[in-house]
Amino acid sequence: MIAETAALRLGTTVANTAAQIWLGGKRRDQERHLSLEELARVRVPGVKFSRSVKRQFEQIADAVFDRLEPFLEHEFRGLEESGRQAVIDAVCDTFAAADLSDEALLAADAQPAELIRRITRSGRAPVGLGEAEGRLYERLFTECVEYYVRIVRGLPVFEERAAAELLVRTSTLGGEVARILERLPDRSLFAPDGTDQDTAFRRRYLELVSESLDEVELFRRTSDRAAAQVRLSVAYVSLRATGDDGAWRRTARSLPRLRADMSDWETADVEGSGMRVEAALRGSSRVLLRGEAGSGKTTLLRWLAVTAARGAFTGELTDWNGLTPVFVKLREYSGRTLPAPEAMLDGVASPLTGIMPRGWVERRLDSGRALLLIDGVDELLDRERRAVRDWLRLLLSTYGDVRVVVTSRPAAAGADWLRREDFAALHLDRMTPPDLAAFVRQWHQAVRELGDELPCTVDELPQYEQSLLTSLKDRAHLQSLAGTPLLAAMLCAMHLNRGRQLPRDRMELYRSALHTLVHDRDAHRNVPSAVDSALSLGDKLILLRDLAWRLSDNNRSEISLEQAAVHVGARLRAMRHLEPMDGEAVLRQLRDRSGLLRSPAQERLDFVHRTFQEYLAAEEAAEEDRMGNLVGRAHLDLWRETVIMAAGHANARQREELIGGILDRAEEEPRHARALRLVAASCQETLPSVSEALAERLEDALSALLPPRRKTDPPSLAAVGPSLLRNLPRAGGELTERAAAQTVRTAALIGGEEALEVLEGFTGDGRHEVILELIEAWAYFEADAYADRILSRVPLGGHLVKLTHSAQRRAASRLRSLTDLSIRYPFTEFAAVGDLPPLTDLSAFRLRGEVDLRALRNHPGLKYLGLRGDNMSLRHLAVLAELPNLLYLFLDVSDTPDLDSLRMGPRLTHLSLWDVSAATDLTHFGDCSGPWRLTLTTKEVCLPKGLHVVAALPELSLTLHTIDVDAWLKSPGFTPPKVKRLSLYDCVLPADRDALDFPGVDVSIH
Repeated sequence: MIAETAALRLGTTVANTAAQIWLGGKRRDQERHLSLEELARVRVPGVKFSRSVKRQFEQIADAVFDRLEPFLEHEFRGLEESGRQAVIDAVCDTFAAADLSDEALLAADAQPAELIRRITRSGRAPVGLGEAEGRLYERLFTECVEYYVRIVRGLPVFEERAAAELLVRTSTLGGEVARILERLPDRSLFAPDGTDQDTAFRRRYLELVSESLDEVELFRRTSDRAAAQVRLSVAYVSLRATGDDGAWRRTARSLPRLRADMSDWETADVEGSGMRVEAALRGSSRVLLRGEAGSGKTTLLRWLAVTAARGAFTGELTDWNGLTPVFVKLREYSGRTLPAPEAMLDGVASPLTGIMPRGWVERRLDSGRALLLIDGVDELLDRERRAVRDWLRLLLSTYGDVRVVVTSRPAAAGADWLRREDFAALHLDRMTPPDLAAFVRQWHQAVRELGDELPCTVDELPQYEQSLLTSLKDRAHLQSLAGTPLLAAMLCAMHLNRGRQLPRDRMELYRSALHTLVHDRDAHRNVPSAVDSALSLGDKLILLRDLAWRLSDNNRSEISLEQAAVHVGARLRAMRHLEPMDGEAVLRQLRDRSGLLRSPAQERLDFVHRTFQEYLAAEEAAEEDRMGNLVGRAHLDLWRETVIMAAGHANARQREELIGGILDRAEEEPRHARALRLVAASCQETLPSVSEALAERLEDALSALLPPRRKTDPPSLAAVGPSLLRNLPRAGGELTERAAAQTVRTAALIGGEEALEVLEGFTGDGRHEVILELIEAWAYFEADAYADRILSRVPLGGHLVKLTHSAQRRAASRLRSLTDLSIRYPFTEFAAVGDLPPLTDLSAFRLRGEVDLRALRNHPGLKYLGLRGDNMSLRHLAVLAELPNLLYLFLDVSDTPDLDSLRMGPRLTHLSLWDVSAATDLTHFGDCSGPWRLTLTTKEVCLPKGLHVVAALPELSLTLHTIDVDAWLKSPGFTPPKVKRLSLYDCVLPADRDALDFPGVDVSIH
């Protein structure tokens, strides 16, 4: 209803404005604000003709309404009612105030884009709109001008007036032609057919992406409907990421590297509990995103595509609004040539590719306003992956400004796989307890949309949610089990569907999930297709195992429906206890009801997640005794998970053959020895038991892998699981500093009580890298326990400790050797700083509310202090002068423009003021003397008060960021600065750089 009302108002506005062109001739000023009815009455003789004209323009208004109403229905979703009204008012007000006369229209050559530029240059843009409202205003005003121009060009009188105008222009025809030719890039190498339809196609394309990718499977079926899905935009939970290589750390050195913790796990502020992947992505325009099975790589790419399509990025990725997402699933190109730009939309937007303007994708890539999302390097063969790298290299050499995110499992693409192409490598971390708690809450919020499809009432969902949270909090092994979004989603679904019964390990989780999805749920609900089916649970699993093995055996993740039906039919004929059945019908039933199979494209079939394919293929390998086959493929990353789960499915003889064969290969093939030993060791996660002889061989294999030395070792070793902990050194005395540090990191990544016991042995190691890793490991354990057992015994002096949530802050008060502290979560209780041990280095980057600096009196030894935040106001600035040792002071003064009480301490050498504004008064700094450095930074270009005063200090080094230096030079009473050094970063500078040659001042421009 709101969209209809808005569309009707806008349609009437556009039609009335066009009517004034037709009825008014050269429009008179007094007729600008007449209604359509009044204008018709004034300009058209006779009541009948007047009513006829009115009806015709009402039809035009209706036509505009028909175009705008669905557009507004989609775009209004993310706005409050007040925001919607503000946008509509702004568009109507701009139409009323803008010059849309026939003279203006002809001056713009009746081209919508030129007319919009003229209106924009005239300063008609609205004020007071938020970011989202501003974007919608621009799109909506552009649409309305487009309709207006096309309506006017279709009026009978327009051609006559256009001809007259052309006659007037004849005397300057040569100049006009030259001007028109200058605008010919509309038809160029990248736009052979012009660009007139680009905007309309982009809108249709973004609408399709926004709808088609905004869904997520819940791994269950609850009714006769084909799938139980919810909106991804509702279910999405932000993940955490860390840099995989030094290049990333250099790129993102300004970003806080944060992690979550197990304490306060249900109430921790998730945004502050780790380096969100959104913040990490901001650090580079080219990212290789690596993550283990089920870590959320594809879900993240889909969320990026949907959010880009809606222009709904906030926070760190706000600059990505306006990008056009292009989502490429590499699995679709296994055995095929990788797509040229014009074919990149086929996987997501095939219904629209037939009407796509020629060269449209190339134009988006060339403009740098495309977001290229490439999913699943690991789902291709090794030789095909090399082709992906070559394809990317060629693509990026042609379109160098495009943003790209590529995903892969780590085993398929190392951190340096795309380093030559300037990609930064990121790794999606396992979910920590706060992440898991947030996921559980968001999952239960998302399933509310299913309504009566749920196995309980919507009102009962909060009880289920709290029950699961309690179980996870009390049972540490479940927290470890649900470390990825895939496993967490399965755990949530199982808890909801099976009366809160939860599994003990990963194999049981997969097995229980399969039984629930494939058969139990439909059978318990008496779904007819399940009740009447001649296939038992075992029969269905046999068919699914066969399909999974055939796909894996051929290194594929997709198969045609026709070929899959042939395989199912053949397997059914071999199941002699069944009556003859149609393979195609059975396959379609499995696809529609099992929750494991889906059709990613027309006439294609795959498993809903590759992990299910690997689990079932592993079970088939055990059932059909294909251990030798697995041994031969154990070094291949595509087969790693299948081999590990096959060890869990295998019987005693098969386990000996599988693990023994892998270890034999490790001894015989030095090239693959490390990979094979890692796989064999990782099998311990699923092995129920092994012989004593084989256990000794596994111990020897682990010994060859330890201790870890490279930075890439801990993640791969941690994948072995808790069984590795008993092989890790219990102290670092005999290890090099690097090996000891990487041992600490390995234990931290595994987590748990035994890992804490390992780390206790390193608390007496005073080497720098070891202490840094022990501090970093705090994020993986309960805050109080880790502080008491580990950090309280570590010499922390001179090492920066980062706090990511309130439980760590409370525990930090007991760390007597703590000297350097950085608070990285939203912090509102600055008075609590007074409870901390005496500090020499303190920084807080997310302060909120009033900040009472009197708490700093308990830290007289402070040498470095940095305070920054949102909506933060500083109180009692005079306290800073009482800190006798303060050398470096960094303050956010955006909400504290009055600095009269701020005084220089006796030893202060560096003062940096962030977010100064035109209201910030620097006058009183004229009383300061001595050699020191002042840095001023603004959010927007401005000129703070009193800049001339500080510039007159002869011993001062002054650094200005984004200051309007040109306005400063032109200000009344300006005198050349006397500072020792003047550094200018991203400032507004005078056209004549010689104006910056000040006598005796060293000026540098950056």
